[in-house]
Amino acid sequence: MCKTCGCGDTDLVPVEIHERILSGNEAAARHNREHFEAEGLLAVNLMGSPGSGKTALLEATARAWGNRRRLAAMSGDLETDNDARRLLAAGIPSVAITTGSACHLDAKLVHHAMHDAPWEGHPVDLLFIENVGNLVCPAVYDLGEATRVVALALTEGEDKPLKYPIIFRKADLVVLTKCDLAPYLDIRIDALREALSRVMPEPRVLLTSAKTGEGIPEWLAWLDERRALLPARAPGHGHHEHTHAH
Repeated sequence: MCKTCGCGDTDLVPVEIHERILSGNEAAARHNREHFEAEGLLAVNLMGSPGSGKTALLEATARAWGNRRRLAAMSGDLETDNDARRLLAAGIPSVAITTGSACHLDAKLVHHAMHDAPWEGHPVDLLFIENVGNLVCPAVYDLGEATRVVALALTEGEDKPLKYPIIFRKADLVVLTKCDLAPYLDIRIDALREALSRVMPEPRVLLTSAKTGEGIPEWLAWLDERRALLPARAPGHGHHEHTHAH
């Protein structure tokens, strides 16, 4: 349980304080979104359980795209910079965001991470914000992203969308990961698709494997589709150092 916001638990944080926290987060998210749109980059909030394959998906993304897209990442965890170092080794300039006890990223954490970003001042096409592993709290907090993706591993079972509907309801895409393990699991992919269709307004699902490359071309094509929906960058706007008033 996140002690800083209560994650909706009014026994920990009164409703009015929780609403104030969310209101402050929305203001920071708007600022982040303005910055991302001004830079012409697609910010992707990548959510999912611990071990769902978020980092592996991004490593596979970097391998598949090579130098054809300029990628960057923020990686959230309670402790360690392990995932950020993995992404850096894969060729994605990355910064770690350690939250301590908070079970999600918020817009202010993302905002501050921009100042430590190794790509600041350089053009970026896509920024992946790898959220803390959790299927509950990350769904509540807007980070200023343009799109939300949930990584769901086949190993997690068929009923996760029904148990944790909010995060899937707010997702633009669900990436089913570790599909190379399907022959070894007692899981029905059709049943998983059915569960997703019951909670997502417009279900969109991709089957992928970071190990074999299955579904990765379709994932890249989807990301390019989302990039094409971004507002046009203002004429004459150049990449600049991110500044703001404290």
